[in-house]
Amino acid sequence: MTTHTTRMLILGSGPAGLTAAIYGARAGLKPILVQGIQPGGQLMTTTDVENYPGFADVIQGPWLMEQMQKQAEHVGTQLMYDTIVEVDVSQRPFRLIGDGGDVYEGDTLVIATGAQAKWLGLDSEEALKGKGVSACATCDGFFYRGKKVAVIGGGNTAVEEALYLTNHSPDVTIIHRRDHFRAEKILQDRLFAHKNVSVLWNKEVAEFVDGGGTAGLIALELRDTVTGERSRLDTDGGFVAIGHHPATELFRGHVELDEDHYIKVETGTTKTNVPGVFACGDVMDKHYRQAVTAAGSGCMAALDAERFLAAEDFKVAEAAE
Repeated sequence: MTTHTTRMLILGSGPAGLTAAIYGARAGLKPILVQGIQPGGQLMTTTDVENYPGFADVIQGPWLMEQMQKQAEHVGTQLMYDTIVEVDVSQRPFRLIGDGGDVYEGDTLVIATGAQAKWLGLDSEEALKGKGVSACATCDGFFYRGKKVAVIGGGNTAVEEALYLTNHSPDVTIIHRRDHFRAEKILQDRLFAHKNVSVLWNKEVAEFVDGGGTAGLIALELRDTVTGERSRLDTDGGFVAIGHHPATELFRGHVELDEDHYIKVETGTTKTNVPGVFACGDVMDKHYRQAVTAAGSGCMAALDAERFLAAEDFKVAEAAE
């Protein structure tokens, strides 16, 4: 068992965690970043990225994360390949324990563990991810300009995704397994008033239909949840919008979470209810969930942590006089 110590300990290696590491390293804090189960975060499963600033041409998600990782290492971040199984933020230094027994101690802790989209769990869905099947309309809707798309779900996420897609598609269909939405009424009113949106009630996706070759998704095989009757909906894109799971299981009971299990932060900052613990990226952001906003909040977390440490150092120095 080895103990690793640092002034800034970061958990999570997506755009938020790596940006926090870059800023922390440049501030001389010699951060340690523990990469976790999915190094690189959700962008490692994203192919074409067209909305990250600074690149005129379409780039690949894994390539972007590789570049961020190299930049973080170049400026002085120590990257650790480990999976954390236990946390203690009851006192400083904060302690994380890896599944191999290694201990990581930090004077500050930045939580950037992200969130995962919920999926239907179909084999055909998995096979067509990035080939017509997506869980992010804001990320991928642009690729379906003038095309026919479908959104699966019935909550706020689904209705918001459908409304967003009307900016690109003249034909948006929402597929919902019940006969009413769970979304807020104001969103439903906007949806029902939109001429480009139609709703299929009491339907669930039985299969995403692959056109073969480079065609990708061409249709959805639907099942009526009342009668069991099968039907088919031809479509160019299928957006699964049934919510997200923030990766906060480790921190339940340790930092304050909201009703959806996202980490609560002080408005306009990345500060949690535990002084010295900060949260950034999708683990605290259930509204935007974009790589660029995650990176921006990672910058905020590093600056918040740096200022926290400076204030603590000043107290120590003042007490010593």
